[in-house]
Amino acid sequence: METNILYYGDNLDILRKHIPDKSIDLIYLDPPFNSKATYNILFKEPTGKPSQAQITAFEDTWHWGDESERAFQKIADTAPANVVEMMTAFRQFIHENDMMAYLTMMCIRLLELKRVLKDTGSIYLHCDPTASHYLKILMDTIFGAESFKNEIVWKRQSAHSDSRGYGSVHDVLLFYVKTNEYVWNKTFQGYDEGYVEQYYRYTDDNGRCFMSGDLGAAGLQGGGYEYEWRGIKRIWRVPLQTMERLEKEGRIFYTKNGIPRIKRYLDEAKGMPAQDVWNDLESLRSWHAERLGYQTQKPESLLERIIQASSKENDVVLDPFCGCGTALVAAHKLNRKWIGIDITHLAISTMKWRLEQMFPSIKYKVIGEPIDLAGAKELANQNKYQFQWWALSLIGARPYGNKKKGADTGIDGYLYFMDEKDKVKRAIVQVKSGGVSVNLTRDLRGVIDREKAEIGIFISLEPPTKPMETEAVSQGFYRSPLGKDYPKMQILTIEELLHSKKPDIPPWLSPVQAPPISKKKEGKEVKML
Repeated sequence: METNILYYGDNLDILRKHIPDKSIDLIYLDPPFNSKATYNILFKEPTGKPSQAQITAFEDTWHWGDESERAFQKIADTAPANVVEMMTAFRQFIHENDMMAYLTMMCIRLLELKRVLKDTGSIYLHCDPTASHYLKILMDTIFGAESFKNEIVWKRQSAHSDSRGYGSVHDVLLFYVKTNEYVWNKTFQGYDEGYVEQYYRYTDDNGRCFMSGDLGAAGLQGGGYEYEWRGIKRIWRVPLQTMERLEKEGRIFYTKNGIPRIKRYLDEAKGMPAQDVWNDLESLRSWHAERLGYQTQKPESLLERIIQASSKENDVVLDPFCGCGTALVAAHKLNRKWIGIDITHLAISTMKWRLEQMFPSIKYKVIGEPIDLAGAKELANQNKYQFQWWALSLIGARPYGNKKKGADTGIDGYLYFMDEKDKVKRAIVQVKSGGVSVNLTRDLRGVIDREKAEIGIFISLEPPTKPMETEAVSQGFYRSPLGKDYPKMQILTIEELLHSKKPDIPPWLSPVQAPPISKKKEGKEVKML
């Protein structure tokens, strides 16, 4: 089985076709919550302000229909009897509504995830209180109630204003294992503030906080070392040589009665063993460097804790709903192998850029993307929006606008660049998968003028016509302050892009995370590709 690989497509199909039985060490899934919300990717402009452009990543609403009915029938025909009975009971209780459609979608995938999980493996299902109680029953049924280890509460924010009801500030992670032979590594989390105040109440001459630990061995199983220290004779936990070393290092604290105790410094403490309430992992905010703009993006620290606890180096981590790829990034940082699956080219292109930015020498594969002109045409025939997102990813352009709703602005994407200090400029990108004519380049000229953009880029599946090329040339050049001229309008074909041709523009900003240009406000420098 190949690893360090991104799959584009429905994870149910990918699991069945590509992932063998008992091949995965750790599964983390953060599927769309059934919360009646439409989640969007909100891209930040290079100025630091939120963009008005929104790209619908997925509509987090499920409806009962033919697809749900077929999936339910598949479960009835192939799943173990107890799973069939539970799903039938759900349907009798919930009926054919959105929640039942959601649970059916999850059930058929969880059955596949159990199949691919090793006997030593673990699975973490990230959800919210909207459906966590139903999913807990479903997981008990599929994996066995005895395989349930923890319901982890992640406090993702300190407060939330809900008009009628208590503020919703937490998510739930359901932690299950395949068998009792599962991998487990003790992890630690930060101490509560009250614990620190109570126990780490001493400060040394260097300002380091510490707590005092017992050096006596009275009642300690296994005995100790009997000798006299500073006039006090008793059984100690450490030998005389160690006591002398601690004294020399300034690590002994003496009480008012002259009793020696060891200094345990806060900055050297691992913390307390991780509990099932995680309130020490902050949700991503606008100022966090790792934030990409995915509304549902999780912090790397959350995934790092899970991966460190439930896998070993070189183990295989699978995320079947990988979105912007945080699980994959965390796995790679911790020397694990990984597999990611997502159903949008928007997510795949985001993950590609993120991986390449963080790990410049990384080697990985993408399966499901077009690799030649025939594949590009097939994608365009299947879904013109997915084709558009894929085409934009070939040049690293940021998608613009919700292409399923609203009027066409004539803008499909942007490339941002900086060729003079603190001044962000734009190249407008249009993508066409159908027939082409000179009218399209004339339309692009109008959009460039309207938006006061420096450059326009036209990406075409079909070869441009001679009049289109003439129209592009007639637009002249954009003269950069760096002293170089760039064609004002550029036409690139998909075939050229597949052969590594790139737009001719000044060095451009990251399409995934265009940082703010105000160094004083944000305290960060603009990174150039």
